Amino acid sequence: MRMRMKMRARIRTWLLPAALPLAAGLGGAPACAQAPMQLTPPASAAKPARPAREPVAHVHATAPKRVKSTTVRPTAQPPTPPAPPATPGHEPDLAYGAYQRGYYLTAFAEATKRVNEKSDPKSMTLIAELYANGLGVPNSDAEAVKWYSLAAEHGDPDAMFALAMFRLGGRGGPRDPAAATRLLEQAAKLGHAAAAYDLGLLYLEGQQFAQDIPHAAQMFEQAAKAGNPEAQYALATLYKDGRGVPQSTPEATRLMGLAARADLLDAQVEYAIALFNGTGVAKDEKGAVALLRKAALRGSPIAQDRLARVLATGRGVSAPDPVQATKWHLVAKAAGANDIFLDDFVTRQTPETRAAAEKAAKPWLDAIKQQGRS
Repeated sequence: MRMRMKMRARIRTWLLPAALPLAAGLGGAPACAQAPMQLTPPASAAKPARPAREPVAHVHATAPKRVKSTTVRPTAQPPTPPAPPATPGHEPDLAYGAYQRGYYLTAFAEATKRVNEKSDPKSMTLIAELYANGLGVPNSDAEAVKWYSLAAEHGDPDAMFALAMFRLGGRGGPRDPAAATRLLEQAAKLGHAAAAYDLGLLYLEGQQFAQDIPHAAQMFEQAAKAGNPEAQYALATLYKDGRGVPQSTPEATRLMGLAARADLLDAQVEYAIALFNGTGVAKDEKGAVALLRKAALRGSPIAQDRLARVLATGRGVSAPDPVQATKWHLVAKAAGANDIFLDDFVTRQTPETRAAAEKAAKPWLDAIKQQGRS
C-alpha cells in the first residue's frame, strides 16, 4: 500500500543511521548511509501469463446498513487477505481458491454464500477486498469499508489491519489516525504480524502519539517472532545501538540474518558485511561475497560497490577479477556510491579491461540513466 510505504519511508530515515556499520574489512561509509536504489538491467524475458478473469458484474452483497461511509477515489491498495488456515475435516475455501485463480465473480458469489450461511468473517474480508480493488465487482471504497468493518466486528485481524490502512489513507471516509491505531492494536493483540510491525513504526516515529522506543521494540519483536522480515530488520537496528532493548551485536546480526534469508534487500547487504567482517557472527568471506553478489544483482549500489572491492582485491573469491570489479564500480558509481579506492583501481587497468567492463556495465548504466529520466 502506498500509504504504508510512505510511513515506512519516513521511519527508515530514522532507522538507517543506526544500522550495522562497516568494519575495516570492506571500508567506506556505513552500509545504511545511502538508500539502496531498486534497479535491474533491462530484460527480454516474457512476463508470465495471467489467469483468465471473469467479467466485472454489477452486483452487490448485502452489507450491514448501519455502516455509513463516503466513497472517495482509491489512494492505496489493501493487502490481499490470507487464506483461512486449513483444518482437518473442514470444507475447502472455494471463495479464496477462486480468488487466487483470478475468478473474482465466482469468489464473490462463494464468499457471499458463506456469509449468508455461516457469517464467516474471512469471507466478509474477501468481499471487502474485491470491492476495494474492483475485482469482479465495481470498485467501491464505501462497500469495502462496510465489509471490512463487519469482518472486524466478527474478530478477523486481517480486516482490522486493512481497515486501519483505509483510515490512515483516507479511503472510504476521512483520515482517522486514532481509529487506525486502535484497529492496529486490536489486530496485533490477535497475532497479526504486519499490524504489530506498523504499530512499532508509529511508536518509533512519535507523531501519532509520544515516541516510545521500548514499546516500538516490543511491537517489532512480536512481528519478528512471527516471521516478519521488516520487523526483524528494524529490531536488529535497535539491538545494534541498544535503543529500547539491551545492546547486543550478536542479536542484531542474528536478526539481520533472518531478514536476509527472507530476501529483504537491505538486510542482505548488512548481513553480508557482518559475515565478511565477522561482526556478531563467524567470519565467512565466501558466504559474504555470495550474498553481496545476490544483492548487487537486485540493484543495491552499496552491494555493488562492496562486491567491486572484493573482486578487485580477490578476497572471498578464487582470484581477483578486474573486469567484473570495474564493471560493478561503474554501476555503483552511476547510482551514487562513490569510492576513491575503486576510482584509483580503475585508472590502473588496461584499456582492454576498461572497455570490457564498460560493455558489461552498459545495460545497468542505461537502466540507471532511464530511471533518472522517469
